[in-house]
Amino acid sequence: MQRLKNRVRPYAWGSRTTIAALLGREVPAPHPEAELWFGAHPGDPSSIVYDDGTEQSLLDVLAGDPVGQLGSAVAERWGERLPFLLKVLAAEEPLSLQAHPSADQAAEGWAREEKAGIPREAGNRNYPDPTAKPELLCALTEFHALAGFRDPARTVELLRAIETPALAPYVELLAGEPDGEGLRALFTTWITLPQPAIDALVPDLLDACVTHVKEHGEFELECRTVLELGERYPGDSGVLAALLLNRLVLEPGEAIFLPAGNLHTYLHGTGVEVLANSDNVLRGGLTPKHVDVPELLRVLDFGFADMHVCTGEPAGPRRVYRTEAPEFELSRIEWADGEPRGEVKLEGGAPRIVVCVDGGVRVESVDGRALDLTRGGSMWLPAADPDVVLTPTDDGHVRVFAATVGSAR
Repeated sequence: MQRLKNRVRPYAWGSRTTIAALLGREVPAPHPEAELWFGAHPGDPSSIVYDDGTEQSLLDVLAGDPVGQLGSAVAERWGERLPFLLKVLAAEEPLSLQAHPSADQAAEGWAREEKAGIPREAGNRNYPDPTAKPELLCALTEFHALAGFRDPARTVELLRAIETPALAPYVELLAGEPDGEGLRALFTTWITLPQPAIDALVPDLLDACVTHVKEHGEFELECRTVLELGERYPGDSGVLAALLLNRLVLEPGEAIFLPAGNLHTYLHGTGVEVLANSDNVLRGGLTPKHVDVPELLRVLDFGFADMHVCTGEPAGPRRVYRTEAPEFELSRIEWADGEPRGEVKLEGGAPRIVVCVDGGVRVESVDGRALDLTRGGSMWLPAADPDVVLTPTDDGHVRVFAATVGSAR
């Protein structure tokens, strides 16, 4: 077991307080800080911090001993690559409207862009990695998001509740085909509208949303979201696309799983995100970054349903968030203020990253080694390490997350 030193990504939509406070630094930070990465992605790998204070990139540690660090099964499947990436995500403003590719789509897109000679760090690169990027987001605070296409019949109700003459043809387009093909037709129409058409349609839509909010209509939350996006991204077709997605408010501990092809954007809040070790993003709007609509349409899944919100499977103070993704599994370990301080065991045999986000915890292995983590602290547990036991070190609220490979590995 070793401490980790981790990297901060300073995207414009980030918070100047959340990550700085988590790490015990001065608040506010000089610039927005959006994501704190724990893992071994080549773009921003964590470092192992040894007892003598020296550091070594986790990438180099894995390359030097893939079987010992990852375990034979993981190394056989993924080579030297740690299959998961853990993040703390702090969204002060909405992220881009985006989706992620499947494994086959990522491999094909990466090979295509490599052949074309597009630098992996280029702003117009869609596939910096040859791997898929399923992800799971678990809320640390109240967390707002748009994720997955809403049932088209329900969307027709929303559109008719805010209908304007300019919107009417699009309402009827979906009403005439309230299924995945109708969603594909309407989304494609909106996302490819010429700018003059967007400039004519969006103001009428915003006026209708203002009226609906004033009247406290059934879709007040959805309309408030459209108004916020319209203010931040005037003239952006992503404002229209937001009308088609499920509007979610997650409470702390609630999580959503986003498989390949799921269209989504995070709006506001702080969460722990675990994902396949990839940075592949196909954007469709709500961003000044590179938008590739044809490529986005290639990867989108136009299936629809209410987004499933989970709280994890209970195991004492531990809750495990299992998904179909073989690359990762997340556990949340929590002791409430004044609650009995029972210990929690994490089994060895697989690579793990452990992060403390509240309070303090002692991590002790069965061979007697121990390491204390306080808020913002993290550690690497290689597969070769034995089982460890987590015990809280104070009487207040203690919250810890542990990421490892999926149970189906």
